[in-house]
Amino acid sequence: MNIKKFFYLAFLNSLCSISYGQDWPNLNRYKEENSKVQVLNAKDHSRVVFMGNSITEGWLSKRPDFFSVNKYINRGISGQTTPQMLLRFRQDVIALKPSVVVILAGINDIAQNTGPYSLEATSGNLFSMCELAKQNGIKVILCSVLPAADFPWKRGVEPAQKVIELNKVLKEYAEKNKLFYVDYFSAMVNEKFGLKEELGTDGVHPNEAGYAIMEPILQKTISKVLKK
Repeated sequence: MNIKKFFYLAFLNSLCSISYGQDWPNLNRYKEENSKVQVLNAKDHSRVVFMGNSITEGWLSKRPDFFSVNKYINRGISGQTTPQMLLRFRQDVIALKPSVVVILAGINDIAQNTGPYSLEATSGNLFSMCELAKQNGIKVILCSVLPAADFPWKRGVEPAQKVIELNKVLKEYAEKNKLFYVDYFSAMVNEKFGLKEELGTDGVHPNEAGYAIMEPILQKTISKVLKK
């Protein structure tokens, strides 16, 4: 990693701690679990880490077998935005030395969970995570943001078109940089560009049926990546 970029991220981290007086990126959330992750045999290239927000974290609680059977590591934190994930990316992904990282993020940025939304800032944070992964020999699976027509915790933001625009940028970036892109959106969107009612609990978070749609879409790509 570029040394200037490292110190810049460290500087941002310190500012966050000062400004919020707490562990803003939640670096302690997986500290203990990370310490227990075993070092892989040099010939084992099967480790996959999931980085995300409540959609990723909830996946583990609603469909635990998907993770236990495949030995996937879940590092989702509810409510998080991309700047928070970027700050914890080194310890929650890179330090675990996976072969693959699955990145699903952006919907909470659109919901303005940690401040005003900017397409450029959110996509830039996601691109930085991808670049950090690539610099450390980790293959990237960049996922589309799931459809959402409204947020139950923040009405009136009108996220539908913003999701479409962000996904377009992410797909173009993945194609340009030869990354793997997974499209959940197309299989889960309704006629109003929101999440299909039968696939979610609140128009944003998938239920078991929603995750059952996502799993084979992702699994096909993970299998392809691990064979390379």
